[in-house]
Amino acid sequence: MRTAVATAVDTPLSLVERDVPTPGPGEVLVRMTACGVCFTDLNLLRGHFPFARFPVVPGHEITAVVEAVGEGVTFPTVGTAVGAQFLADSCGHCDYCVRGDQILCPAKRITGIVVDGGYAEYAVLKAGFVTPLPAGLDPVAAAPLMCAGITAFNGLRQGGIRPGARVAVIGAGGIGALAIRYAAAMGARVAVLGRRSSGEEHARSLGAERYIATADQDPADALKGWDGGADIILNAAPSTAAAAAAFGGLAPDGTLVLCGYDNSPLNLPTQAMVLNRLHVVANPSGSPHDLRDTLAFSAAHEILPEITPISLDQAPGALEAMAAGTAGGRNVIVF
Repeated sequence: MRTAVATAVDTPLSLVERDVPTPGPGEVLVRMTACGVCFTDLNLLRGHFPFARFPVVPGHEITAVVEAVGEGVTFPTVGTAVGAQFLADSCGHCDYCVRGDQILCPAKRITGIVVDGGYAEYAVLKAGFVTPLPAGLDPVAAAPLMCAGITAFNGLRQGGIRPGARVAVIGAGGIGALAIRYAAAMGARVAVLGRRSSGEEHARSLGAERYIATADQDPADALKGWDGGADIILNAAPSTAAAAAAFGGLAPDGTLVLCGYDNSPLNLPTQAMVLNRLHVVANPSGSPHDLRDTLAFSAAHEILPEITPISLDQAPGALEAMAAGTAGGRNVIVF
């Protein structure tokens, strides 16, 4: 099979051939349909994950078809269209796992960082961590739902979204664009924070009622002028400073949800937090049940990202373009 392999930090992907792997007990062999190219894949090459295992096949926005099953696997069956996510597996016996919060398991392993992921024609995955695709969901366009989708959807739920809530989304890229559409479909009112006014038309087309260009106005002041502030601020931008700058725009009892961030510390006004009972949560992705809910909601509301199909040969260049800021869309490797 053809693969794209990360061999070391600060080293471009290598296109190589490997033997097709064989599934072991509790595993399935999948034939790849598509795999999204995520910013996390770039961060792998930048050395942001000290626990990464090299060499490793990147990619965790996977859609595929089950080709074979290992010993003891009764579900999913051969021929089932499935999705696989950031979370590769977990210990199965800690309190988090038995309560269905496997994403919080201290022993969890990450697809495409610790175990081989989707930049390959085939992959072996844990049977309990693949999710059947809803009927009628385009498996190519759905690939980014396995990361950007579940992160946005679950982030809104972690923030306590409700109909009529005022939700401010920072950034309208991969996670942000889906968060805007999910929030609107959940009955919330949506504002979008972007750097420049040129992003307004796109944000409104996704369902935003308000757009705030942070280059022209203070984001916190602008949000406070939105009927008293946002109930939820979801940061989808890879910038901790952007989240901190908007934090003052929360309404009392409001919640900042960190889905995007960088390595800088988050500095927040402690007194204002205490006096207004403000909350901060962070969302790494989600557990298998969260992905099922994300895919079901996306299918029911016909929410899919806009993608640019590419080949496996183009994957190294797609990551280089992402690093240079010239990617210009959500790239998905199509097999």
